[in-house]
Amino acid sequence: MSEKRGVLFVCLGNICRSPIAEAVFAHVVKQRDLTDQWFTDSAATGSWHTGSLPDSRARTVLRRHDIETDHRARQLCKQDFDKYDYIFGMDDNNIDDINGVKPKNSKAVVELLGKYDPQKQTIIEDPYYQRGDKGFETNYEQCLRSCNAFLDQFHK
Repeated sequence: MSEKRGVLFVCLGNICRSPIAEAVFAHVVKQRDLTDQWFTDSAATGSWHTGSLPDSRARTVLRRHDIETDHRARQLCKQDFDKYDYIFGMDDNNIDDINGVKPKNSKAVVELLGKYDPQKQTIIEDPYYQRGDKGFETNYEQCLRSCNAFLDQFHK
């Protein structure tokens, strides 16, 4: 592969699901020694948490799996559709919001990340209003399966 491909993960506030997906993807890419072929980031469809670290429960779950993140929430912008080859939403509302911003001439592929989940759990539910970190752990597991399956298409 001559040029790096970009993957952007998007959820509502960019403090739960999408930063987990971003961190997991970066971790898997590093484990597979593919950092020269892929880059990643995450973003929100809304601006509520711009500049914030991921939710403490998300960071706890990532640390439990030896993954660190220093991501700061940001909002999806039109330039993302030029920079990234794949833009993954976590649920159908995210996909609708992403497509609402997507420029007509964009070649970025917009899909649910869960489309790649071998267990067919296509929707990655928002754990923000749940107690504890169980929902965040579920998100981590879904993201890990989905990111691995996505990368398997390119790197067997």
